[in-house]
Amino acid sequence: MHMKNPTTHSTPFLRHSTATLGMQPLQVQYPCEPDHERELSVLRVLRDGVEVLRMQVQVSETDAQQARLHVLQKSSDGGADTEQSAAVAPLLAALEALCLAHPDLVQLELLADDWHAQLPWLQQRGIVRAQGAQWVAQVSMLWQLPDLWLPTQRAAFPYPQHHVRTGANWHPLRPAKVDGYVYERFIPWLGQSVAFRVANVAQDLERLHRWMNAPYVAPFFQEEGDLAYHRNYLQARLDDPHMVPLIAEFDRQPFGYMEIYWAKENRLGPYYDANDYDRGWHVLVGELAYSGGAWISAWLPSLMHYLFLDEPRTQRIVGEPAASHVRQVRNLERSGFASIKDFDFAHKRATLVMLLREKYFANRLWRPASGAQSPASTAQTS
Repeated sequence: MHMKNPTTHSTPFLRHSTATLGMQPLQVQYPCEPDHERELSVLRVLRDGVEVLRMQVQVSETDAQQARLHVLQKSSDGGADTEQSAAVAPLLAALEALCLAHPDLVQLELLADDWHAQLPWLQQRGIVRAQGAQWVAQVSMLWQLPDLWLPTQRAAFPYPQHHVRTGANWHPLRPAKVDGYVYERFIPWLGQSVAFRVANVAQDLERLHRWMNAPYVAPFFQEEGDLAYHRNYLQARLDDPHMVPLIAEFDRQPFGYMEIYWAKENRLGPYYDANDYDRGWHVLVGELAYSGGAWISAWLPSLMHYLFLDEPRTQRIVGEPAASHVRQVRNLERSGFASIKDFDFAHKRATLVMLLREKYFANRLWRPASGAQSPASTAQTS
């Protein structure tokens, strides 16, 4: 039985929505200001306007890295036939919202009695772990789980390892490409969702043609041409096993084109000691309305998040912006990348930048740090 709809509250709420790829959409309501006398807040999770979970949240003012969660009320677990992932979806949505509302959180403490039926599944999935007599959810582990952001229907995960040779490169066989959306995440500081989907020639060719010939894109991306050129360009990337072309969207409005690639088979591979699962990326922002720092602070960490979620064996994400783009390199450094070295491609002098998986999740880089918002000049890399 569902609970009654929550009553209207005069306190302003942080409203958070889950992505829609991995589960039914859920909305989270969480007061912007706690009851400071008790350091308590009440969080509500709703599905289609109906409350399915209500939790008491306690974040200590003396230790902002920890929070305690206690279920006040929740809908029926649905019995033995209910999939565990569906039963805990409201909890996962609540944990995601709390991580964003309290960026200093390191772990969240749950009461075992609140989730008795799901506890073995939660522990097996790495969502909670025993810590003394308590059960805790480690924030850096939560954000490495695909449940909230990736489609539920995926290939074998992780993809079985089998090495093959491409030219001089000995590398793992890469998974076959999928169609449609591969990642979606709600961005609370924008009130919109960012999503990535695999590009499609029939759907995206004219848009990509316009973007690549735009005067604010062509000098950076250097792939201007006629429609036939861009048809061949996009089809070649769809056919290339080491590269995936993506269209990036905010609330289903396309704004940019992204290419993600396996570094070992890429032109970048020979310039450093590439590991089997290193990933790299190129990006152009085709719509000027989405070129500001607030937008970049959403799509850049989300793209890095997707790359780490898509392949759990990926430990490093690399890039090769032009060394002359000093501001762009500095903003990547503010976003967690390290500048490794400068080197020479045939067409440009580049800076090798690298983001470590451990740093991304330990430093909670899915949310921009203060001052990390970057100007529009970082919107294009090639």
